[in-house]
Amino acid sequence: MDAAPSEKGFPTAQLFLLGLCRIAEPVALTSPLPYAYDLMEHLLGDNTTNAAFYAGLFVAAFSLTETLTGFWWGALSDRIGRKPVLLLGCAGTVLSLFVLGFSVNIWMAILGRALGGALNGNVGVVQTMVGEMVTRPEHEARAYAVIPFFFSVGCTIGPALGGLLAQQTLGSAIFRQFPYLLPNIACAGMVLVTIVLAYLALDETHPGLHKKPLGGMGSRQSPDDSENAPLLQPTPDSTSESANGGSLWELNTNAKMLIGAVCLLSAHTVTYIQLLPILLRSPRDQSVPPYYIGGIGGLDMSLSEVGLVMGVNGIIGLGIQLVFPVFTDWFGLKMTLLMMTTLHPLAYFSLPYLPFMPASTWRFGLWTWLVARNVLSTFTYPALLILIKRWTPNTLILGRVNGLVASAGAACRTISPAAAGLLQSIGENHHFSALAWWGSGVLALVAAIQSWFIRFDGAPN
Repeated sequence: MDAAPSEKGFPTAQLFLLGLCRIAEPVALTSPLPYAYDLMEHLLGDNTTNAAFYAGLFVAAFSLTETLTGFWWGALSDRIGRKPVLLLGCAGTVLSLFVLGFSVNIWMAILGRALGGALNGNVGVVQTMVGEMVTRPEHEARAYAVIPFFFSVGCTIGPALGGLLAQQTLGSAIFRQFPYLLPNIACAGMVLVTIVLAYLALDETHPGLHKKPLGGMGSRQSPDDSENAPLLQPTPDSTSESANGGSLWELNTNAKMLIGAVCLLSAHTVTYIQLLPILLRSPRDQSVPPYYIGGIGGLDMSLSEVGLVMGVNGIIGLGIQLVFPVFTDWFGLKMTLLMMTTLHPLAYFSLPYLPFMPASTWRFGLWTWLVARNVLSTFTYPALLILIKRWTPNTLILGRVNGLVASAGAACRTISPAAAGLLQSIGENHHFSALAWWGSGVLALVAAIQSWFIRFDGAPN
């Protein structure tokens, strides 16, 4: 008899719509990755000497511009509402995809990529809306597991569309002229459908705006004490204060530490995504002893095998995200976070030694490692987001806080791949293939140490 009330109020339909909006960013981010190098060669023409360099600029442009604008999109959502900013972000994604698809030179392609990051304010806004949608504390873990699930779906769909549809002409002159237009049209079509659905059915969640009638933007409202009232409610005075913006200076030390933890997680996660295919693809280094501490190279897998591993790894990640709410019910949020962050460095430090295993068993070791690493990452991220929401002192600056999280995370995703690439190059030149993975391990170790200094009790929300 008591189970029914606890289930009532979980915003399933709204979270589904929000998840569709969340897909837009990873689709735009990842769909060009399979053909980035080929696109640069196509646009360079006969002189393809610097294709790899331009491909690097092309890939980095998205995260770089997202770093510069993520906070401001969050701040704008605190003023005009979450839904308008979310729709603008999706519209910006569509624009960037068309610019990229119709690119006639390198710089137009990079511009399209940069627009995708600059005009996409969805990351922080979606995180804010989840916090404002949840009506019961026991639903937090379930709600915060939904958005990473949709992010993983986007990271699976994006490369699939990019790889399958690039250079497909369909017998059309326009696709022969623009051989990379089709995947961008397909991705833009998905986002356009999302825009229509969100416009028609997604509710505004800003606690100072979502209850106000048209023309009543300046009126005060009394707190919503209904069963479905959000956990994050404004005080009567804080609503008027939000018009003046509030201040991120209100953030306490614990909230800043949590944002730092997200940055560290973003940094070593993107290096993992970057380094894993290299390890799988690289041949064994025959010039070093069999059990050399610096590593003996990679697993020498074929390109098709690497693609299969990466695809199945994405599916594993999707399944593990569904387990997060159950795990936190068993162990609690504090124990979940501390356990995951403490074990994370061990995963990075151990992987470069997987080639030590006999040929008959290393594949089992690889899949075991991939499952373990997915658990560590998948459980850490939503736990941190829940804690950031709880430790935000003023609910009406939550958009800016999550915008700051998005910008800071994007900055780390811009810088850490370059550092990992440098370490990888140094390691290859000096027969020390484990070096870049050690670098990721050090980042994870810093995050693990920091997590033990995070406060879990006494949060203002």
